Amino acid sequence: MRYTGPKVRLSRRAGAPLTRKAVDYFEKRPYPPGEHGRRVRRSNSDYGVRQLEKQKLRWYYDLSEKQLAKAFEVAKKRPGRTGEELIAELETRLVSLVLRAGFAPSIYAARQFVSHGHIEVDGQRVNIPSYKVKPGQVISVREKSKKIVAFIEAAEGTFADDRLPGYLAVSHRELKAALVDRPKREQVPVLFDEQLVVEYYSR
Repeated sequence: MRYTGPKVRLSRRAGAPLTRKAVDYFEKRPYPPGEHGRRVRRSNSDYGVRQLEKQKLRWYYDLSEKQLAKAFEVAKKRPGRTGEELIAELETRLVSLVLRAGFAPSIYAARQFVSHGHIEVDGQRVNIPSYKVKPGQVISVREKSKKIVAFIEAAEGTFADDRLPGYLAVSHRELKAALVDRPKREQVPVLFDEQLVVEYYSR
């Protein structure tokens, strides 16, 4: 089941900001949520460390337990290193690329944009956030949706990271992005130890 509660609370549970909005909040309250958050001691057992890393990855990409486990099984069957393939699997989901291209301020907004039919792949409307985008395919905002305030801001580069990943070719003005290659781990700007996630699922 996906988490639907306060997003900043997740960052405090994870011990790291998971969204842009959470950065300021986390700097002010860098401890777990709740009345006793300042005094909570985190588990430093091997299992606890691996479980937290798995949870951080799941929260960052807004996945259910089942979705992340399925992505791991797919990654395990690919010829590369399982952890790196897992990150690539998650990055090539349509919702992830909408966020990474700077068309949405958060993964949650990106999910909503896709679900509400504002996003196209190769000119065809796709409303499935988990849709797997292949190299060469083009993601764009529907022409009728470009008048929405959030997309006007996106066209101005408001939601874009300072540096776009090398596996995406993006035109904010046209609200289009092409996946030019399968993401390599060093190109993905997420600070997770995916090997701990692999160890969690391999236990």
